Amino acid sequence: MSSVNKVILIGNVGADPEVRYLDRGVAIANFNLATTERGYVMQNGTQVPDVTEWHSIVLWRNLAEWAQQNLKKSMKVYVEGKLKTRAWEKDGQIRRKTEVIAENVQILYRPEIYRNQQSAVTNQPSEEASENFNDEAQAAPESQEQGGFFNGLFRN
Repeated sequence: MSSVNKVILIGNVGADPEVRYLDRGVAIANFNLATTERGYVMQNGTQVPDVTEWHSIVLWRNLAEWAQQNLKKSMKVYVEGKLKTRAWEKDGQIRRKTEVIAENVQILYRPEIYRNQQSAVTNQPSEEASENFNDEAQAAPESQEQGGFFNGLFRN
């Protein structure tokens, strides 16, 4: 029986991706992704706080170049890939880092698009225009560029 190394994450980009080029022009991008488990209140009244995990994401070649142009800090994204742990020696100690080697990245929510739409709507004088915008903002946009199907599900 074979094994499976598959990771699926939905979270927020921590900073704009850093892209560098290796020999022969191969692009590699790195960024951190934050996933947050929401806190809750237990039956006895104890408050359990939010817990945020940070994941190191690595993208190669065309996906790295795409990320450089399209991913920005605070965007909500879907990342699919595999775990890989690398090791190196520094100052006589072995260091290890586990990363997600991304095979697929999709933008679910772009905060700046909705901020720009809201400011355009608030400058309109009629209440009807504002109501229409709110109805449209709650519906999930159909294009991947604006967030795709998951947009309404994962907004913060």
